[in-house]
Amino acid sequence: MAVIGVGIDVVDLERFAESLARTPGLAERLFTPGEASCGMASLAARFAAKEALAKALGAPGNMSWHDAEVVSEESGRPVFLMRGTVAARAEEIGAVHVHLSLSHDAGIASAVVVLES
Repeated sequence: MAVIGVGIDVVDLERFAESLARTPGLAERLFTPGEASCGMASLAARFAAKEALAKALGAPGNMSWHDAEVVSEESGRPVFLMRGTVAARAEEIGAVHVHLSLSHDAGIASAVVVLES
């Protein structure tokens, strides 16, 4: 296995909450119904995760936000469910393993994604 992509993103919770409040429909465009049920800090972390994944994939312009869904395993570990445009790009670059780490503290949410072949 080799690392073929790395992405990181940081989101200011207050600014993110303001953006969601100010822009009708934004949450529906960014998040699946399952993700949308999360609290604000978890939503911001999931947005950071999707941005980090896009960077790790080489920032494809055709990526659909709903094609990368962050879910939690029973253990609480976050993982991506990838489909459509995101799954196609991952396959194109040979990404077989996707590692995701989320964090939120002190008004900041962050995510790191590492792709391996």
